[in-house]
Amino acid sequence: MSAITPFVAGAPPVAATARRAGAHAFGPLAPLVGDPRVTDVFVNGGEVWADRGRGPERLPASGMDAEAARALAVRLIGLAGRHVDEAAPCVDARLGDGVRVHVVLPPIAPAGPLVSIRLPALEPWSLERLDAAGFLPGRTRARIEALVAERRNVLVSGAAGSGKTTLLSAMLGLARPSERIVVIEDVGELRVDHPHVVALETRQANLEGAGAIGLPRLVREALRMRPDRLVLGECRGEEIRDLLAALNTGHDGGAGTIHANSLVDVAARLEALGALAGLSPDAVARQAVSALHAVIHVELGPAGRRVAAIGRPRLDAGGRFSIVEDPG
Repeated sequence: MSAITPFVAGAPPVAATARRAGAHAFGPLAPLVGDPRVTDVFVNGGEVWADRGRGPERLPASGMDAEAARALAVRLIGLAGRHVDEAAPCVDARLGDGVRVHVVLPPIAPAGPLVSIRLPALEPWSLERLDAAGFLPGRTRARIEALVAERRNVLVSGAAGSGKTTLLSAMLGLARPSERIVVIEDVGELRVDHPHVVALETRQANLEGAGAIGLPRLVREALRMRPDRLVLGECRGEEIRDLLAALNTGHDGGAGTIHANSLVDVAARLEALGALAGLSPDAVARQAVSALHAVIHVELGPAGRRVAAIGRPRLDAGGRFSIVEDPG
């Protein structure tokens, strides 16, 4: 890969002729799922869109209609051992080696079934390859390597599809082989090239509404597993309370991702998640400043995906919480 090739999250560091195993299970979408350049496939009723690294593009002739989309959605969720119908119209599932499938059926989706397919890389990206692909401008690579080597707690922020998970996977691959990494995710997406990775995934309730195990519970369970690095794939709810508490009790080298539009918006996002857990803005601010050493913001622009900024949490003289960019 040349130094001017834009980073494409999910594209493999292998020959372009490589194909994902099991693509045939996706029926009419098999050519897209099998294409190593494609990171996401979306079915909107009778429309099909694909993202090859520069944002979703509509395919002019997909041969898919609403009825075929529904049949495909039901079959894919069934392959994951789950069930989707009008009574349970929204389902998130994982297939095979990390393909994530999210389905929404009518009447929740009035225009027709919605299927969102997130495709993992055929092989994990390394920080070196991300650097060569232009994802790490300037001294970004050296700064990130230092954060990992010094066992700093890091939060990776960005919009959906911006490369947060890919960057975090590459960072964790730099950890010492002797370290035990415990990864907690709603649906497994992190692909870490490391000899000692333990993965935990949430479980949704059954048809009777029982048996659910959420992220907050898994964070607490992970603390009993003696992690050298505690990783929360995505902070999106009350689990932020447990993660910040854990990182404030000697669990250095931890990490996670969070959705945010910009680096400065991360503070407001953390406050909003803390409110879901019953934490006041002041409590979130003081815990975050103590627990997090750095925030890395990634974004998808016309030239591809890249690290846009690296900052750190702080409290100003008035006690107001913010994320301040560190020019490095």
